[in-house]
Amino acid sequence: MDRPGTAPLLPPLPGTARSLADQVATSVRDGVRTGALVPGRLYSAYQLADELGVSRSPVREALLRLAETGMVVLERNRGFRVHRPAPREIAEIFELRLLLEVPVAVRVAGAPPPGLAAALHHELRAMRTAATDDEEATFMTHDRRLHDLVLTAGGNHRLVATVGHLREVTRLLGASTVGRSRDLGAIAEEHLPLVRAIETHDPGAAGDAMREHLEHTGRLLLAQEVAASPGEPLDADGLWAEVVGGSA
Repeated sequence: MDRPGTAPLLPPLPGTARSLADQVATSVRDGVRTGALVPGRLYSAYQLADELGVSRSPVREALLRLAETGMVVLERNRGFRVHRPAPREIAEIFELRLLLEVPVAVRVAGAPPPGLAAALHHELRAMRTAATDDEEATFMTHDRRLHDLVLTAGGNHRLVATVGHLREVTRLLGASTVGRSRDLGAIAEEHLPLVRAIETHDPGAAGDAMREHLEHTGRLLLAQEVAASPGEPLDADGLWAEVVGGSA
């Protein structure tokens, strides 16, 4: 990419039936998650194609998809950069997630499909195990699956994809509240009221649980990014109230 003479950052892709563009996008996401691709650094799309062992067409398609989610920024005739969301973007993302995910949780809890509660408990147990083992990547995979189960049960596949795109933008932040304001175990337990509300067919409790979890996560991530942002100091609570609403 922009480091000639060094070892490849990303491994070549296997020849499978799955779309090459999908594989490229997944490889870039994994590179962001592991830290192989650093936010702000310029990378060459041509070198990415060489390293992954594919033509330039699927790389261009994958980068266009990732640019639509906000995960990368394309620079014409130069390459791409991984985009780290600014504080206001984080607040805007969580405002959208609250608007989308809370009503779905309410609707799903009113008439959950067979097997949903059991599947949610399975993911919650996996999250607790990963927390005990301090496996953050595994934990976040099961966290994402738990949310996806609820959203998919809502029956709106475009909404599922939209929330997935929103999560992609903040994915490189990971569970960055870990070790600073809460640990993985605490994050897992924030999901328990939601799972129980769906299990007991309690729409009001499900909406409250989803709202509280998303607000807590969003406020913590926003506060940490504000603290790490250069320039004039920002008021995280004030920014949250301005964008999302509620008390500062």
